[in-house]
Amino acid sequence: MRALSILIPTYNDVCLTLVTDLHRQAEQVGCDFEIIVADDGSTDTAVIQANRPINRLSHCRYIERRENVGRAAIRNFLVHEAQYDWLLFIDGDMMVRHDDFLQRYISSPTDGIIYGGVTVSQWQSDNLRSLYEHHAAPQHTVTQRQREPYLDFHTANFMASRQLMLQHPFDIRFRHYGYEDVFFGKQMQQLHISIIHIDSPLSFERFETNEQFLKKTEEGLRTLYLFREELKGYSRLLELFHAPFSPIILVPLLAVWHRLFSSLEHSNLTGSHPSLLLFSLYKLGYFARLHYSSTT
Repeated sequence: MRALSILIPTYNDVCLTLVTDLHRQAEQVGCDFEIIVADDGSTDTAVIQANRPINRLSHCRYIERRENVGRAAIRNFLVHEAQYDWLLFIDGDMMVRHDDFLQRYISSPTDGIIYGGVTVSQWQSDNLRSLYEHHAAPQHTVTQRQREPYLDFHTANFMASRQLMLQHPFDIRFRHYGYEDVFFGKQMQQLHISIIHIDSPLSFERFETNEQFLKKTEEGLRTLYLFREELKGYSRLLELFHAPFSPIILVPLLAVWHRLFSSLEHSNLTGSHPSLLLFSLYKLGYFARLHYSSTT
């Protein structure tokens, strides 16, 4: 039975329940294991205090880091902290909803990278993140993910060997939100390292406010724009903006739209009845403004 290092990067998220559930399952499975939580410079002292009891659980560590190093670097740090040959990466805001979650991973193939997927258990009509994730959920079933294994990879829930992650760490240029997983998927495809999709999802259950999610979305779009040349072919949004007619027609039109209507869209998206259609338009317009501003 494979020994497992469960690695959880977190930032301003209470993940004690997640760790407790994983600890219980690991003990039931009977494998050698450790759970390491690395706090990437959280600013919420209440969250830090709430996570400290993790240290009382056997084979568990909660590492408090003062400096925020970013989404890629904190995962690389965890790889070096791990002692076992197999690493299971889990985001700190995930929840376990299947009693055999770990068993599915332990029983999975031993080659390449194993991705278990994510699901959404709650639906909140006034929460933009909840609406967005529920709308996207049918695209993230294991059957759908297997069709484009490198495009449908995310760092929220995956397993890989420690040797692989030491040889191919995350690109530390990705400090801010978004696309470090997309770029990693591209690298794996170029290296001909397989990404195997299994049905062992974790659950989204805690959603940020609409204002917070919109800011996170904008941050992700800025990341995408910064790495737009390297992510060609790995983003549907980039494909749209690289179409032959886009620089002449689409980009200026969307940029003007965003300048005229972004405040109205923002008001809706941060309110109690957010529209997914307006969310799509907002993202297109925001990205167009980034593109248009750099060329004028």
